[in-house]
Amino acid sequence: MSNHDHAATSATRHILITGASSGIGAALADYFARPGVHLSLWGRNPKRLEKTAEVVRAKGGEASILSLDISNPQAALEAFKEADDALPVDILILSAGMADIRPEGALAESADVALAMSQVNFATPVALATEAANRMAKRRRGRIAMLGSVASFHDLPLATVYSGSKAGIGRFATALHAAMSPYGVLVTLIAPGFIDTPMSQRLEGDQAFLVPVDKAARKIARAIISGKAVLVFPWVFQLTRLLEIILPRPLAHRILRGLEIMQHPSSS
Repeated sequence: MSNHDHAATSATRHILITGASSGIGAALADYFARPGVHLSLWGRNPKRLEKTAEVVRAKGGEASILSLDISNPQAALEAFKEADDALPVDILILSAGMADIRPEGALAESADVALAMSQVNFATPVALATEAANRMAKRRRGRIAMLGSVASFHDLPLATVYSGSKAGIGRFATALHAAMSPYGVLVTLIAPGFIDTPMSQRLEGDQAFLVPVDKAARKIARAIISGKAVLVFPWVFQLTRLLEIILPRPLAHRILRGLEIMQHPSSS
């Protein structure tokens, strides 16, 4: 973390990160770790969470872990309330997510996958962010970051539920930013392209402009610290977003149907 970032977060005592067992969540925990800051690390895999916690502690930070299934919104909400009651959360980073594409030979994703993905990518983050916003607004300070995706800008035939759930979280995040900024609570929507994480490593096919996870974490952390409303990266995806708006929808859909990506099963 740079000296400027240290100064900008000097009042930060508690950062809560979902999806902290690997990928972006773990990289952000590493980035924010320093003496005087407690990181609450949530994820499904306790062994991986403990590894993230060890990295935090090695940098002089404090860390606690919670093995939690984000597909259970009520359990996540109660856990957040307990964490915030114990030590008010200054920065909430909602990076846990689920990414599944249409299985080979199927016409669409399964209903079970659609339900689970909707809970993990939309329902639970919305509930957590809403609770956090209410609490932070009373304190007149706080940051909330929500991990969306550039997939939210496109009608992806291979990933209808994923792109739809990320589009929903994107609109919610920018609406919450509009509602909360007068109260000193800044909400940041993170909409990245492909990042070199276990999630993207499951995919086979072209992953254009793949970003190393440590570089992505730096970009995301600085956007959170500055209170930026929306971060889209790499920059080329700003252009693809505009391109799909300009193209006639039937033509855009024909191009998107031609994408060839396969996905390996999750190891978690």
